[in-house]
Amino acid sequence: VQLQASGGGLVPDGGSLRLSCAASGRTFKFFTMTWYRQAPGKERELVASITSGDVTNYADSVKGRFTISRGADKNTVFLQMNNLKPDDTAVYSCKAEEVTFRGLSEYWGQGTQVTVSS
Repeated sequence: VQLQASGGGLVPDGGSLRLSCAASGRTFKFFTMTWYRQAPGKERELVASITSGDVTNYADSVKGRFTISRGADKNTVFLQMNNLKPDDTAVYSCKAEEVTFRGLSEYWGQGTQVTVSS
């Protein structure tokens, strides 16, 4: 089982990026997928999440600028980031989570660096 995050890079203030998190090794269509970010010297924070039923949730700081979505195969999740600001600079990571009668299943992908220049 693997989560592979990609799409990070260096963009100017006001630019856009689209992050992808590709899951493999099993089906993730019943999982809640979440993007987190962590900036240097700061705690990790939730950016956006999407449930298996496509219910989305966003941090207040990104509402109206970021959009989380799933691919048709349900094993890929995207984070479209528009109007990026220097404060969005961080390492972005994805997580897949499912709670069943067996307990919690949780998988993390490696991070992808997003840098927004002022």
